[in-house]
Amino acid sequence: MMPAQALIMELMSGGRYRVSEDSLLKEVKMEKRELGDEHPSTLTSMANLVLTHNNQRRWKKAEDSEVQVMEMRKRVLGDDYPNTLASMANPAFTFKV
Repeated sequence: MMPAQALIMELMSGGRYRVSEDSLLKEVKMEKRELGDEHPSTLTSMANLVLTHNNQRRWKKAEDSEVQVMEMRKRVLGDDYPNTLASMANPAFTFKV
């Protein structure tokens, strides 16, 4: 995990979801610009952003974003890649919470 991601995860674990969301939005924007929209690191940051939406009980935003990440991971990484499989399970988690 990159240092910025570690800090963001620490903020999330401390319940500072709004701060972590702002940081993740900046991270995603930078990664899209430098690595591309479908780079695995960009997709991971986007998936982490979904966690902040879940933690803030923003279910519709979390669901929409998670479906987007899942579809992109399927296309880029394939259906059987571990991160893709995790993304496939995450929308179900959003509905159960």
